[in-house]
Amino acid sequence: MLSILLFAAAWVACLAQSNDFSSYSSAVGLGTGTPFSSTAEGSITGVKVWEHPNSYITGIQLRHGTDWGSVLGIVTTSELSMDLFEGEAITQVSGKYNPENYIYQLSFMTNRGRSLIAGQPLQISFNLYAKLAEAELRMLSGRSNGVGITSLGAHWGIVNPKGLTLAEQLKIN
Repeated sequence: MLSILLFAAAWVACLAQSNDFSSYSSAVGLGTGTPFSSTAEGSITGVKVWEHPNSYITGIQLRHGTDWGSVLGIVTTSELSMDLFEGEAITQVSGKYNPENYIYQLSFMTNRGRSLIAGQPLQISFNLYAKLAEAELRMLSGRSNGVGITSLGAHWGIVNPKGLTLAEQLKIN
């Protein structure tokens, strides 16, 4: 019985520990509609953003490695995209939103000073970034109402927190 209690206490302690390598930038926007989140492993290697012409953001898609994830929101005719170089990472997501409806502008900035800017510079500014300088964008979450993106939050992390080479990582896995 004592061993079960010790195991349970250790399990709770592990769950209570925060991950020092990740952080979350709280979602901005109205937050109505269907929730979404991007899910994939590894670094982001590409971004696509769709906008209603001269208006709000309708959809976002992230690529991890060579695989594109699901579209967050909806696809429209106005698409902007950016492929990241090897070693390049998204370190900041900023833009503008209307607290009554949609995200109006999105800007993805990289550690190499490049950016992808989509949408219109209308309404209230926001700036999402990691707590740790070494972290990069890992995933996005938010809500969409079938017409546009109504809220957006960013999840940050260090892809390789131990600083291992790719060959070393493959030996571990």
